[in-house]
Amino acid sequence: MSIDQSFDVIVVGSGMSGGWAAKEFCERGMKVLVIERGKKTERSVDYVGENKEPWDMPLRDRVDPKLAESDYPVQSTCYAFRESTRNFFINDRENPYSHAEGAPFSWLRGDQVGGKSLMWARQSYRWSDTDFGANKADGHGTDWPIRYADVQPWYDHVERFVGISGSAEGLPQLPDSIFQPPMEMTCVEKEAKAKIEAAFPDRKLIIGRAAHLTQPTEEQLALGRGTCQFRNQCERGCSFGAYFSSVAATLPAAENTGNLTILPDSHVERIVYDPATKRASGVQVVNRKTRERQEIGARVIFLCASTIGTLQVLLNSTSEAFPEGFGNSSGVLGRYVMDHHHRVGARGRMPGFEDKYYAGRRPNGIYLVRYANIDNRTDGEFLRGYAFQGGGERSSWTRALGGGDFGADLKDSLRTPGPWYFNLQGFGEHLPNADNRVTLHKSNTDDFGIPIPHMEIRWGENERKMRKAMRRDAEAMLEAAGVVDIESFENEATPGHCIHEMGGARMGHDPKTSVLNRWNQSHDVANVFATDGSAFASTACQNPSLTFMALTARAVDYAARQMQEGQL
Repeated sequence: MSIDQSFDVIVVGSGMSGGWAAKEFCERGMKVLVIERGKKTERSVDYVGENKEPWDMPLRDRVDPKLAESDYPVQSTCYAFRESTRNFFINDRENPYSHAEGAPFSWLRGDQVGGKSLMWARQSYRWSDTDFGANKADGHGTDWPIRYADVQPWYDHVERFVGISGSAEGLPQLPDSIFQPPMEMTCVEKEAKAKIEAAFPDRKLIIGRAAHLTQPTEEQLALGRGTCQFRNQCERGCSFGAYFSSVAATLPAAENTGNLTILPDSHVERIVYDPATKRASGVQVVNRKTRERQEIGARVIFLCASTIGTLQVLLNSTSEAFPEGFGNSSGVLGRYVMDHHHRVGARGRMPGFEDKYYAGRRPNGIYLVRYANIDNRTDGEFLRGYAFQGGGERSSWTRALGGGDFGADLKDSLRTPGPWYFNLQGFGEHLPNADNRVTLHKSNTDDFGIPIPHMEIRWGENERKMRKAMRRDAEAMLEAAGVVDIESFENEATPGHCIHEMGGARMGHDPKTSVLNRWNQSHDVANVFATDGSAFASTACQNPSLTFMALTARAVDYAARQMQEGQL
């Protein structure tokens, strides 16, 4: 598909941020082109694993180990990677990247219109002033040029459209959203909540805040979205549109305006800079099927290609004006890249409750809110903080998989559910560090001749200290909850594996120390914006997608007003 026209806006990427940029611009009457490197996705039609049981698939929803090893060695480490979802994941062999020796990095990626919004875990939490003020408070990283009050109306705006189920708690470190009715905790989660909060009065265990419709609004129903069916197969795609994805929500809203064009199977190789106007004139695109290269023009460019995807485009967009990467007069482009560290906590068996069960397969868990270093205090061991996710459920027939039992005794043992279990897994903040960076490989390119990203990202001493506290606290809270046979764990947590990459084109007050201003706008080139995770100056400990969306909507509002006033 060749594009023979210019647009008001080009949006690079069609996932969490890109879908929002498209919707907001289209609804303001702008002609928008969304460029997506992955394949076209049609809702329901391409949800090939939806409603299938393991026994309906040749390998029981497992991927052929040889295929996983040859084509998906990184993607296959993701919790959501199975035969029913493999079509959503990128082929690692065809899309290489590199990392520094001794610094492994897991780059987990989608490969379709909708990006990772089709496979995300849907946990949605606001940030607070504690989070936006942390860098200034302890001197790590550059000060965010915004605070909670700047983002709060845009959280409201996004949440009304997305649909967030959850409970209002009035916690300053975790501001409440505009909620649809919360999902219900299981009996063991309610028990754990009561006992943990009694033993630790500073801690609060709540139901997860999830982007699932539990009581759809008229606007959501009009887009063909329905109530969550509690199937817990979300990463396969949902024909009900019950969980938020750009394919189910923002892109259809944009299409309804008649102002949207989507160009799939297309790599944005670089931004084209016009030295005469000191503006970007468009982008150069490579069609991944035909290898055809084309330049497409626009008044404004929004980069929403995911943190590393956006950095790859910016770093590859060199010119006489920007020899070290587009808009990189500060020299910090590609630096201060971060992720959350996780895979640490505790699990165990909750005795009793054998007469209790639950209905459906709830696609959500519990959330234990951050309590360490609130208001950016430092309790002594480490800076910043962490939260826990997890839950309690009763084991099912799958507990027999891999066992040695068979025959009538096995069948009889599976006629009733197994014991109840409860677990907590920590998610910790990663301090900004200039040495944690993404560059372009000096000699290796992909099949299209584009230099591949090279990652050099590590955990620091603060993260290591924090992980010890996370493991210790999880074990103590499970003991307080009455859990037995407790096993604490601290598994290897490779950067990137949490799929919460942030930083590299950070926002800031000073053009000498940051890439973007308070509107996600390039300090150096006024008609270029980045609104995915690359813009972040710190990570907090909350899942970041809700903040990606809110900052995108906020940046579009600013850019559209500037365009209407003739400034862009």
